[in-house]
Amino acid sequence: MKVLSNKSNLQILYEDNHIIAVNKRVGDIVQGDKTGDKPLSDVVKEYLKDKYNKPGEVFLGVVHRLDRPTTGIVIFARTSKALTRLNDLFKNRETQKTYWAIVKNKPIKSNDTLVHYLKRNEKSNTSKAYIKEVPDSKMASLEYTIIKELNNYTALEINLHTGRHHQIRSQLSAMGSPIKGDLKYGFDRSNPDGGIHLHARKLNFIHPVSKEKIQIIAPVPSDSIWNAI
Repeated sequence: MKVLSNKSNLQILYEDNHIIAVNKRVGDIVQGDKTGDKPLSDVVKEYLKDKYNKPGEVFLGVVHRLDRPTTGIVIFARTSKALTRLNDLFKNRETQKTYWAIVKNKPIKSNDTLVHYLKRNEKSNTSKAYIKEVPDSKMASLEYTIIKELNNYTALEINLHTGRHHQIRSQLSAMGSPIKGDLKYGFDRSNPDGGIHLHARKLNFIHPVSKEKIQIIAPVPSDSIWNAI
């Protein structure tokens, strides 16, 4: 799917009367938080207000989030009807999310399903992956496939079966393959931009209103490692 617009550093991947999807950059926060930094939701609202000359407040519903150092697809609802239905789609796991990750330490298997039990630590904002169930843990499952071997890293494609806090980051780290730049989960140095090499690459779902099959693909950030794949 080609990029529709790149105005105001906002890369629009898909847009219609009910939904809008953008390609999140490193450092963007999806929704306002205690940092007080301007969230992506406000940037998208300004874009819509300007494009359609809308008076007053623009409706925009936040459906899901991506971690601040992560890049890729974020979808917002432009109508309350779409918001309710998209929330149900995500809650009921009726969307298919595909991520790309650049990791160190090539996995032993070229593809595998990882199952862990994740326990979240609110204080450190991390999740620890355990092989067996522990108190207050939640089961997490994903499937990965090696898509390319690079000089010092390996590129993986990941399909999520569950949607847990920091799931991909903690599960790949527990496998011994932390994501490039991810200091929280065992990588030895940060990326210059403060991001990590984890990208929400593809999203498949049924349109909440038209019921059409929608597939959105987000171009990877432009750097030497992403460009290599």
